Amino acid sequence: MSKKAKLLERLFSKPTDFTWEELKTLLSGFGYKEIRGRGSRIKFYNAESNSLINLHKPHPSNILKSYMVNDVTTQLEEKGIHP
Repeated sequence: MSKKAKLLERLFSKPTDFTWEELKTLLSGFGYKEIRGRGSRIKFYNAESNSLINLHKPHPSNILKSYMVNDVTTQLEEKGIHP
């Protein structure tokens, strides 16, 4: 199983300790590019599928909040990406 597949499976298991770095690695594996906004706003854009994921970078911790995990998994499922 590839690293991308393992991260995707882990994300969809709705963990409480999924990190920002893991999310960046996973999304970049699916062709998403990180676009910095103002403050802690970050967008991940995939030109191929014209998909945009808007998030706030978690701080002070590097751990994603549960609503962020839910938002990302929902948006990935809508694009046909699931484990």
